[in-house]
Amino acid sequence: MSTPPASADAPVASAAAPAALPRQLGLWSAIAVLVGTTIGSGIFRSPAGIADKLPGPLPMLAVWATGGVFALCGALTLAELSGALPRTGGYFVYIREAWGRLPAFLYGWTELTLIRAAALGGISLTFGEYLLRGLGYDPAVAPYDQVAHYVAAGALALMAAVNVVGLRWGALVQNVTTLAKYGGLLGIVALALALGLPATGGHFTPAAPPGSFSVSAFGLALVSVLWAFDGWGDLSKVAGEVDDPRRTLPRAIVLGTLAIIAIYLLANVAYLSVLSIEEIRGARLVAADVAQRLIGPVGVTLVSLTVILSTFGSVNGSLLTGPRIFFAMADDGLFFRQVAAVHPRFRTPHVAVLMTATLGIAFVLLRTFEQLADIFVTASLVFYILSIGAVFRLRRRPDWNPPVRTPLYPLVPALFCGATAFLMVNALLDPATRWGTLGVFGVILLGVPVYHLTVGRRRA
Repeated sequence: MSTPPASADAPVASAAAPAALPRQLGLWSAIAVLVGTTIGSGIFRSPAGIADKLPGPLPMLAVWATGGVFALCGALTLAELSGALPRTGGYFVYIREAWGRLPAFLYGWTELTLIRAAALGGISLTFGEYLLRGLGYDPAVAPYDQVAHYVAAGALALMAAVNVVGLRWGALVQNVTTLAKYGGLLGIVALALALGLPATGGHFTPAAPPGSFSVSAFGLALVSVLWAFDGWGDLSKVAGEVDDPRRTLPRAIVLGTLAIIAIYLLANVAYLSVLSIEEIRGARLVAADVAQRLIGPVGVTLVSLTVILSTFGSVNGSLLTGPRIFFAMADDGLFFRQVAAVHPRFRTPHVAVLMTATLGIAFVLLRTFEQLADIFVTASLVFYILSIGAVFRLRRRPDWNPPVRTPLYPLVPALFCGATAFLMVNALLDPATRWGTLGVFGVILLGVPVYHLTVGRRRA
């Protein structure tokens, strides 16, 4: 596909990244990257906070279903974008091509300062907590509440080393852990429906008790659900390393997202089959509590092992995909050139991987899980709109030739962007989240003078 000549201020496409990083990911490995990156800590940690905001079975299940529709709308649009622009960097590429270099830089700046480090910190911290729980220590009490942070930092360092050694090693870890975590979740669902549901009759009534729903609370709970669903777009960040990308990327993105929606809804039905809403509200490690109720201490061990593998794989997936953003930025002249270095032996963006892991370690040592999750989702919202909304602008190009087109266009991307805008407004209006949201937006806007004083100035 050819690209029209660019002016000095127009988006600039880069061909260096795809040439420098070999295409090695097939369909199943691509699906494993998406599913493995997405299923991390959210489905095991978020239900307690969601049930606290929406203490009723119907509102709780409704917000998970809404998050699934939201993710699917994004994935269907991303299938078109990624198939047409199968380049390393994902969202960075779409924002640059549609909106220009400054918005693309702001996305990379926010990934660098907030999003990627917060994601890695939150996922790896859950890994540390469940590992300690599986070993018989309570991560909620001292000194193990602090030990969990150091265990998380160690996991980040280990997976950084794996991803420096090579994409094939990272993909292998992703394939194995994805099968293990998906199978583990299916096992929890099967046990809950076979043993828990007949014993309790389920905790599905009253479906919506008084005080269990409000628009504001639903919006805040949806932020937590989005933390659990985030990852459906991460495969696009390694698009430059996917084999036969115009065919593989759209299929992997849609199939992987559908698989995640199915297992998340089943998992929440399973939780409600065993525990009441009030019990879920107090269940910090809900999957372990469900398993303990069903089959005793051995259940806690099995679930802990599932979550350990799940979060370990998600850390690996995040380190496999996230550094490619900074690699693409550097390749395009929007970041330090050294970050675009490719290891002469392993053919990986080793500088970008090590830099990303270092930031994640710093965040996990300084922040709680809740702080990390809120930072991640809030900082991501504006760039969700710019990334998925890019399809409206790119479709105007006479040379736009995607292998698949978004169904029900423009309704599907419009629904995604509208829902995202609602979440941003809701976060700004709610007194509990207003100042944190403004702080995140302040960091994003700080990137404007940084751009003009650095890469923007050099380009002028």
